[in-house]
Amino acid sequence: MEELYEKSNRRLRNTSLDFKRYLHTHIDDTEKLIGLTGARGVGKTTVLLQKLKEKNIPPTEGFYASMDDIYFSKNRLVDLADDFLKKGGKYIFLDEVHKYETWSIELKNIYDTYPELHVLFTGSSVLEMAKTQGDLSRRAMVYKLETMSFREYLAYETKLNFPAISINDLLTKHVEIANDLLESGFKPYKYFDNFLKMGAYPFSAENKLSFYEKLRNTINLIIENDLMIVAGIDFSTGVKIKKLLMAISESVPFKPNVSELAAKIGTDRKHLYDFITYLERSRLINTLISDEKGLNILIKPEMIYLENTSLAYALCGDKPEKGMLRETFFYNQLRATHHVSYTPAGDFLIDNAYIFEVGGKNKTFKQIKNLPASYLAIDDIETGHGNKIPLWLFGFLK
Repeated sequence: MEELYEKSNRRLRNTSLDFKRYLHTHIDDTEKLIGLTGARGVGKTTVLLQKLKEKNIPPTEGFYASMDDIYFSKNRLVDLADDFLKKGGKYIFLDEVHKYETWSIELKNIYDTYPELHVLFTGSSVLEMAKTQGDLSRRAMVYKLETMSFREYLAYETKLNFPAISINDLLTKHVEIANDLLESGFKPYKYFDNFLKMGAYPFSAENKLSFYEKLRNTINLIIENDLMIVAGIDFSTGVKIKKLLMAISESVPFKPNVSELAAKIGTDRKHLYDFITYLERSRLINTLISDEKGLNILIKPEMIYLENTSLAYALCGDKPEKGMLRETFFYNQLRATHHVSYTPAGDFLIDNAYIFEVGGKNKTFKQIKNLPASYLAIDDIETGHGNKIPLWLFGFLK
């Protein structure tokens, strides 16, 4: 255990509290068992370490450990918790629990047996708590960390700090909000293109030149590692899932023809739906479904998007189609805090209340004319008017 303490201290010393993801303040630290899921590269480990560092307690009361540490090849988590509690321990922060085979049943045992202990853990976005061996769905408070918003990117990359805005304020006060930002000297299009290219993941700050190579490596790790561990897929299935991802990236937003797509990647309809589900749970794609069709896994999505615009540049090359980037950005920025679904009347239906069309500055209301609560999200403008709102402002919702 001393070795774990030492490693924990080393990680904490190298953890900065200068920038915190949007989810940081929403996590309720009073819960006994807290899970944090999300795609690789979005900053789950940093959130975990920051939460521990903020407590400012000695390692004998709280420490961090990664579940792929060699320590856990010979020691059980539940025994560690028992020993730690007897020595005055209070908080255990565990990273990448999916790499420890019996993680769910042991966390369940810790929750039920040691009520004094508080455990915060991270895991792959592929995890489904209700389907694990220990069924943690009724015990763990689980949060999902999404990729970065435009607002977060500005704070992280440029130290420009702006408050998040609500959807209601955005719809009713967007002219005032945009003018206030512009009068402060902020120029959105000085930064917006760079955000679209590599702003989704915090690790872009490490090395811009190798960012896309790292992102493509991350995609491979998600499919070849996380999906194989959590979903139990084999190598040949992983190859087919990669083919599906590339097929989607070549034509996004993608309106799937299930039979043709299944034939193209060498599978059947049932498995194709499984593969689409895996990619969405891995946070590599977003599917758009009509709420009228329900949540049946075998319902064909109306549209499929890449999860974020950084993935578009990594998979599609230097010049992805502009319309695709706009719609991908809009969907990505809304989905973290709002319900996004398909509507035949426009591009997106938000919270079953607002219809949006997304486009360039010449976009008109023709398609959504006379529809109540309908709006345009328009690129290449700094300010809007009426129900015409600058696209970049939707990056300030979280």
